[in-house]
Amino acid sequence: MLFSSISKSKHMDIYDKKKRSEIMSRIRGTDTKPEIMVRRILHSRGYRFRLHRNDLPGNPDIVLPRYKAAIFVHGCFWHHHEGCLKSKLPKTNVKFWRDKILQNVERDRKNITKLTSLGWRVLIVWECETRRDHLNEKLVEFLHSNGRPQSEFEGTSHIATDTNIRNR
Repeated sequence: MLFSSISKSKHMDIYDKKKRSEIMSRIRGTDTKPEIMVRRILHSRGYRFRLHRNDLPGNPDIVLPRYKAAIFVHGCFWHHHEGCLKSKLPKTNVKFWRDKILQNVERDRKNITKLTSLGWRVLIVWECETRRDHLNEKLVEFLHSNGRPQSEFEGTSHIATDTNIRNR
C-alpha cells in the first residue's frame, strides 16, 4: 500500500530549519548520479541522445529522437516508487509531503500521457534500478521494442493514485 510506513505520531525534525533548508537546497533536479549512470550506459553502447528537451512535455531527462523514446530517471522518494524502501515519507509534516508527492505523481502521469499521445515511447528508470545489473538490458530492450508507444504507467499497479495517497 502507498505510504504504508507513515506513522500517526508527530516527531521533531533532528535538524533546525536553517540546517534542513541547507540540506534540501543541495538536492539536484538534473545531472543526478542515477541520471549520469543511465547516460553512461547508453553512451557506452553507442546511443546518442539529447538532454532535458524543454519542447517535450515533462522535459524528459534523456531523449533519443531516432528511437522516438523519452527516458525519465526518477528518484524513488520524489516520484514515489511504490514498494521501494526509499519512497517512505518523513515522519514529520506528513500532510505536506503526501500532498507534494501526490502532485509530482500526477504531473508525471499527465506528462507521460501527453508524450505517448504525441507518439513517444516512455521509460521510467527508478533510482534504485541504477544499482542493479539488469539496467543495461532494460534500456536496450526498451529502445529496440516495436509496437505502439508504451509507458510503464499503463496497466501497472505500482504507480500512486489520488485515491491510495489520500487514503493514508
